[in-house]
Amino acid sequence: MLIGALKAKELTMMSTVLVTGGSGFIGCHCILQLLAAGYEVRTTVRNLKREADVRAMLKTGGAESYEQLSFVAADLEKDTGWAEAAAGCEYVLHVASPLPPNKPKHEDELIVPAREGTLRILRAARDAGVKRVVLTSSFGAIGYGHEEQKAPFDETNWTNLNSGDVIAYVKSKTLAERAAWDFMGKEGGELELSAINPVAVFGPVLGPDYSASVLLVQRLMDRAMPGCPHLCFGLVDVRDVADLHLRAMTNPAANGERFLAVAGDFMWMTDIAKILKNHLGQAGRRVPTRELPTWLVRLAAFRDPAIQLILPDLGKFKNATNDKAKRVLGWSPRSNEEAVLATAESLMRLGLLKA
Repeated sequence: MLIGALKAKELTMMSTVLVTGGSGFIGCHCILQLLAAGYEVRTTVRNLKREADVRAMLKTGGAESYEQLSFVAADLEKDTGWAEAAAGCEYVLHVASPLPPNKPKHEDELIVPAREGTLRILRAARDAGVKRVVLTSSFGAIGYGHEEQKAPFDETNWTNLNSGDVIAYVKSKTLAERAAWDFMGKEGGELELSAINPVAVFGPVLGPDYSASVLLVQRLMDRAMPGCPHLCFGLVDVRDVADLHLRAMTNPAANGERFLAVAGDFMWMTDIAKILKNHLGQAGRRVPTRELPTWLVRLAAFRDPAIQLILPDLGKFKNATNDKAKRVLGWSPRSNEEAVLATAESLMRLGLLKA
């Protein structure tokens, strides 16, 4: 039994996993968990100058060794580097995707690199004999462009791109995932595919690269906003998103499936603010908990392009279920409250808040 267990561990150690976008919030947490599990990890960054930044974030996250980690320069908008990145890998976690803080001048600035980049990775993975690709998609590919509904969204739903209020980022994630499944049906060969569809990603920050959701907590704690827009959205901890990627990577039942990554019921932004204010003592004293009138938020959007991104969702109730991820993959995420507080505590720990 012991010999068999050692051999199994050796085989795991030999498996190489490619993580695209290793400098990103989700990508870095995926690398942390892969290294802890004993995998050889290769990650892509657009410029190898980012290698030091990634290693610093991994150190912050508690990585004990970097010997199993290597870097390759590759860009979603260029063919160069992807064949080298995928060579010899058993699995690929395709996490990288463009997400600017402000509204792009043209939606193709997001759509083209997201869709074409996904196809580049799938081709490289297929040609390299990779077993499975796990695609980081988004709730953006599931729950937008629909009439308001009380029933929670699930993995059978797709965003309606014919709706006039679907923003460029949502389009990019929807079209990229659609393109991935189309590719698999037409020219995927022996390659397998799973998709992970996270809602707003919170959790421990490791450095300056983090999600727009974390920026929301940062702005609340810095009182950069006078109050809370009437927004309802789902939450999930980045550590649980990474865990779900790893589960989808190896579980045979995940092939050909998509999985919503959502911790629990969606929350209004005022409820998130109350969690911060009620649990952080002095650090939460400045957090505003009053709800801003929608007309005032719309007015503010004329001055702040970032606010324009949330306008289509003001006042709209949504919800989603994590039943499939729990049932098929045995996933057990942290609570909404844990995800929010972990975000805030990491921002304080790393000195990323105003004094």
